[in-house]
Amino acid sequence: MEIWALRAAAVAYLAAAVGFAANTLRPRSSLGATGPAFLATGFALHTLVITYRALVAATVPVTTFSEALTLLGWLTAGSYLILHSRSPLRVVGAVIGPLVFGLTVAALLVYEPSRSSSPLSQDPWLGAHVTLALLGNAVFGLAFAVSVVYLIQESLLKSHKGGSMVLRLPALEKLDRLNFRCLSWGFPLLTLGMLTGGVFALNTWGRFWSWEPLEIVSMITWVLYAALLQFRLTAGLRGRRAATLTIVGFCVLVISYLSVNVLPLPGRHGGGLGS
Repeated sequence: MEIWALRAAAVAYLAAAVGFAANTLRPRSSLGATGPAFLATGFALHTLVITYRALVAATVPVTTFSEALTLLGWLTAGSYLILHSRSPLRVVGAVIGPLVFGLTVAALLVYEPSRSSSPLSQDPWLGAHVTLALLGNAVFGLAFAVSVVYLIQESLLKSHKGGSMVLRLPALEKLDRLNFRCLSWGFPLLTLGMLTGGVFALNTWGRFWSWEPLEIVSMITWVLYAALLQFRLTAGLRGRRAATLTIVGFCVLVISYLSVNVLPLPGRHGGGLGS
């Protein structure tokens, strides 16, 4: 049942991506208003999948790569829906929709059936570690989407060819502020995720840090976002440069996370015990 719910969620996310794109390109299209509704539908189906797997495992379902991707997609969709409820920005949804759809499809490609978890995976520190880290990544995904929209809007303004599209996109200042807010939320969440992971490792294996590939990748990601946030706070980094570096940081995060989980590298981190 869960795999069919996950497939249905993927279809809903694809429909949401189409709806958001239609709203951006043709706001009067009949599909223009469907984006948020389809995304919320996908999120609801996603919630059923995660709830079912949590009941079967008797813990937060994060012990496989598929479960981690599923949780990341769910958190990204939920983060956008929260943003949309406070400040409706459907053009950002035009980036989030394909992103969440891609994460869900990836989870389906490496899907594993639900199973009862081991005593080790029921440690609450593990659930806190993965959930906080993935939530931080989801918020960074929002920052990425906002930055993509920023660069598109800036390009249209400079080219003087955007026409009515320029009027439909948010103001650059608003997008820049939102980028900063996302970074300000995502970085502490990622930091807490790493710290709780260290506590889990210390309690389980007697070492806070083991220099495993995924730990090294996580530290590199943390340093990149720490530097970006620091430059925004102290050096006045903003606008196009901030948006570009946010996109680069998120691409590094995604590529490194996928490579570490896909390649047969040594370490205790299984697919879901990461980042």
